[in-house]
Amino acid sequence: MKKSDSLPTANALQAAHLIERLGRLMRAGDHAAGLNPAQAEALRYLARANRFSRTPAALADYLGSTRGTVSQTLISLEAKGLIERQENARDGRSVVFALTKAGSNFLRAGPDRELAAALDRAGVAKDLADDLEAGLRAAIAARGGRAFGACRTCRHFRRDHHSGAAPHHCALLDEALSETDQALICAEQTAA
Repeated sequence: MKKSDSLPTANALQAAHLIERLGRLMRAGDHAAGLNPAQAEALRYLARANRFSRTPAALADYLGSTRGTVSQTLISLEAKGLIERQENARDGRSVVFALTKAGSNFLRAGPDRELAAALDRAGVAKDLADDLEAGLRAAIAARGGRAFGACRTCRHFRRDHHSGAAPHHCALLDEALSETDQALICAEQTAA
């Protein structure tokens, strides 16, 4: 924290502690399933990222990690059979990663699902998600990072701008976007 910043309120500090505690519960569940925190978060990212953002470089940016660390994480996930390496259709010099069936099955039973179910039962999921997203964007902006938002929230997203069979379009990458694509997170996202 910069000296010029004001001290956080008691509510903000309590919220930060609760977020960390929830994160620890998820990490404990990941460990119990055989993944370290970096591996679990990488797997979750790959499940939520669009086809343009499943690269090692985008994952490193998302995690705020080095490319070397991410490379080792991806090698471990590949060795566990949870992801597979594929040629990048847009750039033959690089690779993208996709979840395997085992990776998808792992996520369906993951601790984030347990936490999400608890939030649903408490009736706080929608408002909490909106509030946490705003807080995350502020924290990322303060550090000069990238937001990685959903395609549909990007200034380059063109709803109902048909490109062949796909209903939407990315004006930045000049690519067709499906209904599924528009909900996925993107490394190139710029808030509308």
